Amino acid sequence: MSVESILASEWVLWGLFISAFISSTLLPGGSEALVLALAFDGQHSPWLIWLVATVGNTLGGMSSWGIGRLLAWRFPGRTLSADRQQALVRVRRWGAPVLLLSWLPLIGDPLCVAAGWLRINPWLALLLITIGKAARYAVLIWLAA
Repeated sequence: MSVESILASEWVLWGLFISAFISSTLLPGGSEALVLALAFDGQHSPWLIWLVATVGNTLGGMSSWGIGRLLAWRFPGRTLSADRQQALVRVRRWGAPVLLLSWLPLIGDPLCVAAGWLRINPWLALLLITIGKAARYAVLIWLAA
């Protein structure tokens, strides 16, 4: 299979979804490069690239929220690591709107965990995480256009 046929196939969109999901968890990843490559390639609609990346990244963020919620429920007296402690401070100080910054590298994932730990409403968390991540991918695709 040639590079062009791989980029033109549906499989690359599944790859983008998985990359975006992983990028939004505590695991390392970088979906931005794939979004830019697909946007520059022009084989897929920018709206489709934006939608797939946003959904994958948002679900990854919500999985981090779920991990935080599970940890708080299962280990209520446990303290979190230093980066997550800092995220707890930020979420306590600024409230749920800080989740609009969940797209930021290094601090975004701990913010989602902290929001789950602090029992931020899951629907509100979903809305704010989606807005932040959708805006980031929209800017990336716009810059590529």
